[in-house]
Parts: sequence; structure tokens; C-alpha cells
Amino acid sequence: MTTSAQHDVPLMSDDDRAELDRLLTALAADEWPEDIGEARKFYETWGVPVADDIEVEERPGGHLLTPPETDGSLTGLYLHGGGYVYGSLRSHGHMVGEIARAARCRMFFVDYRRAPEHPYPAALDDAVAAYRSLLAEGLSAHEVVFVGDSAGGGLVLATLLKLRSAGTALPAAAACISPWTDLTGSGETYRTLEHEDPMLTKPVVELVSASYRAGTPPTDPYISPLFGDLAGLPPVFMQVGSREILLSDAQRFIDGVRDAGGTGVLEVWPGMVHVWHLHHSRLAKAREAVTRLGGWLHDQAAGAR
Repeated sequence: MTTSAQHDVPLMSDDDRAELDRLLTALAADEWPEDIGEARKFYETWGVPVADDIEVEERPGGHLLTPPETDGSLTGLYLHGGGYVYGSLRSHGHMVGEIARAARCRMFFVDYRRAPEHPYPAALDDAVAAYRSLLAEGLSAHEVVFVGDSAGGGLVLATLLKLRSAGTALPAAAACISPWTDLTGSGETYRTLEHEDPMLTKPVVELVSASYRAGTPPTDPYISPLFGDLAGLPPVFMQVGSREILLSDAQRFIDGVRDAGGTGVLEVWPGMVHVWHLHHSRLAKAREAVTRLGGWLHDQAAGAR
């Protein structure tokens, strides 16, 4: 059975609206560069430093972020967003560190290969290899949780499908922020929220989709996990903003998990935008969302052990 936590998501206050308006004004001050290399650098300017009390250790395939208080061997595997084209530790590490803190776990930030230099299935192969490296170190599957945002959220789900097909034990739980689960763009909110989403546009989504797929059909379940067999997945938690064109990606996936007999939690945050968690230093609602997501992950892992 799927469980919806949508009803008790905190509503926006006037202060929240003012914070969000200031953020969106600041982000809109500069235009997104057309050159991929320059766009990657620009995206990284949205990031802030990782908190001083979080240890960042380089390891094969990425970096390990460890907050000061962890619960035993619990380890998260994080797959960052950016349309499979953008995103890095510099843009996302601060947010991942705070999620690790909230979940009381170490977090393996996977530096997967990005398109267009490395199109599908490079990112998926790297995600699978990263998880298997944790198991090879002696961690049990129930000591691991998956987390991802945007394209990384879709990659989390595709990785679960790939691991299940290979007969590999699945992690204890998976949490996705504003996940991109359908690269066909067939969701209703691609149209109904097209003029309300201040962060994503259909042309940008189509551009990065083409870069990542490199000719692979968008209906391939390892590219668009919404079209996969969703039976047998671990508990799935999703947070998405009410203004996102990707809203229906999350809603339909959770419906699919429910129809397949699985467990899922969907939180739709009123007024929030794509991956608002990245802006936790400016938005109280981002900090609240990080706390809830981390708490859910910790509880699920504790219940699985």
C-alpha cells in the first residue's frame, strides 16, 4: 500500500513566500550560458561550501561525506541532478551533507560520468558499480539507502530496476527529490504547469534528454523508470514542489508503486520549485524538507535492520 504524507506538509507563510521571491529574483539575474562547460561552471555557483563539521573524503567513484553523528554503518548513496549533463560535488555537496546529517548516515556522493561526453548507459553503469562497491566492502543491502534529485532521482529508480533485474539485493529504501522519471515528457503537468514553473522549461528538458539518450528510445525503462516493472522495489519516498512541470513524474511513479503492491510516500510541497533543497541556506522550507527526508530515510533503515 502506498502512503501519502501530502496532507501534513507545512504550508507556506508570508515569510516563506518572501524568501522564495528573493531567491528566484537572484537566480534570474544571470542567463544560463549556452556552452556546456560554461553552464556547468554557472550551475556550480549556486552551491555553497559543505559545512565545516562534515568530513569530505575522496574515494573511488566519488566522495564520502560524513556528518559528526552517524548511526553505525548506515550509508547513503547519492546521485546528483543536473539533467545528466550538469551537477557536481561543488553544486550539490552542501545539500547532500545536510541530508546525511538529517539521516545520521555517511553519504557516498557518486561522481558519475555525464553526457554528452558519456551518454547512456554510462551514468547507470557508474551508479550500479558504486552500489556494488559498498556491498563489496562488507555492507549489507539493508545498511544502504539511495537518494537522488531531479535526473539523479530518476537514476536512483533506474538503478533499482537494473539491480533487481540482475538479482542483486536492493537497498533498504530510496528517496527522490523532484525526480525525472519520464523522459518522454508525457506527464500532464508538463503542459498545465509550463507557465508556473520558474526553474525548468520544456526546451531545456528536451535538450538534456537528447544529450543523455543519444538515440536510445525515451521509453526504455532504464532511462524512464516510470515505464518499468515497479514490483518488488524497496519503500520509495518523494518530495516535489507544486509548481514543477515534473510534478506528474512523481505522482505517476508513486501510483505505479502502489499498483504494484509496493510502499511509497509522496509529499507535494505547496509553492515550492524544482529541488528547492539546494537552497537550504536561504529557504526555511528547504531546511524543513531536508529534515523530513533525512528522518524518513533513517526510520526506514532502522526498521530494515
